[in-house]
Amino acid sequence: MPQIFIIGATGYVGGHLARHLAGAGHRVSGLARSGEAAARLAADGLQAVEADLDSRFDDVVAAALKADVTIYAAQVQFEREPAVLRALCAALAGHDKTVIFLSGSGVFMQRTGGGWSPDVFAEDDPFTPEPFAAARVEAEAIVRAAADSGVRSIVVRPPLIWGPGDDGPVAKVYRSVATTGAACYIGAGLAAYSNVHSSDLARLFELVIARGRPGALYHAVGGEIPYRWIAEAVARDLGVEARKLSMTEAQEVFGPFGALLLSACSRQRDPGTRAELGWEPQQHDMLDQIGEPRLRALAVPREEEVA
Repeated sequence: MPQIFIIGATGYVGGHLARHLAGAGHRVSGLARSGEAAARLAADGLQAVEADLDSRFDDVVAAALKADVTIYAAQVQFEREPAVLRALCAALAGHDKTVIFLSGSGVFMQRTGGGWSPDVFAEDDPFTPEPFAAARVEAEAIVRAAADSGVRSIVVRPPLIWGPGDDGPVAKVYRSVATTGAACYIGAGLAAYSNVHSSDLARLFELVIARGRPGALYHAVGGEIPYRWIAEAVARDLGVEARKLSMTEAQEVFGPFGALLLSACSRQRDPGTRAELGWEPQQHDMLDQIGEPRLRALAVPREEEVA
């Protein structure tokens, strides 16, 4: 089993990957920026590497050189990613190492104001980048080009990721009930992100580690559902109405960035990934989360909101 170092192991997706890969028998270490983060990794049975992408980057590189595979799943500003990944790939060039960059389908997100878009993108289809994700598109290109420098460098570009403990669109709709009394959607409510369950994504990473091609790009689609359908399912679960919001109202309920994401389309296909790696998702319906106690609890107004 290869030794795996995960940058971002204390985050939602990186943490799920770390625990899944460790459970599959891999030796897994994770980047920890503090003693508290190191303790959380240790509690999960993972080795902590106390370092930092800013002030202790040399320690990050040292950990990557000790590992066989480095997964970059850090939750940092997009603008930082090109410089960090360029430096990481340059440091690993010629050392027979694997680097896997966790990107996301937000790179081709379309601002539809809640409307549906017919556009859907396979792995290497051309697209017009979403402006706020331009740096991430640059980072993807840096990673894939590093394959020419002796790095087994790969990009995994999943859509919306859901699963146990997530704070995705279903959670956000339940939370909207606490603030408005209704399950909210934006505009026509027909906008949709393709999605994948966190366990299915973790299984894809296993396949990529085992036999992914240098310079490759992989997608991972388990399903797709319009946001209005989510709101209507939450409304049925709680016995409240589903309510349409304007973009202005949505910014008040979900915040500016949340309103942007919940009113946009980002639809992808994964024919190349399935054909090459034999990956098949096992969970397809994000509405399987409806009724979970942790989500229902989000619909209860907090004391300060009631006051």
